[in-house]
Amino acid sequence: MKIITINLPEKYLEAIQILNDLDIYPSRSEAIRIALHNFLSDELKMFQDLDGSKFETLIRNNYKKK
Repeated sequence: MKIITINLPEKYLEAIQILNDLDIYPSRSEAIRIALHNFLSDELKMFQDLDGSKFETLIRNNYKKK
C-alpha cells in the first residue's frame, strides 16, 4: 500500500471521524479506502461492461479531447 496525502473539507473529516468513533470503521484510513473503492467500482462499472475494442476506442477518444 502507498501513503498519500489528501485535503478534505472539515465536514468530511468530521463525518469520517464520527463513523470511526461509532466503531463502524476501524480507522479513518479504512473508511476512506472503502469509500474510494465504492466510488471507483461505481464509476468504472461501465468500463468493465465494455468489450476490449470499445474500451480502447473510448480511451483513445477521451485522450484526444485533452
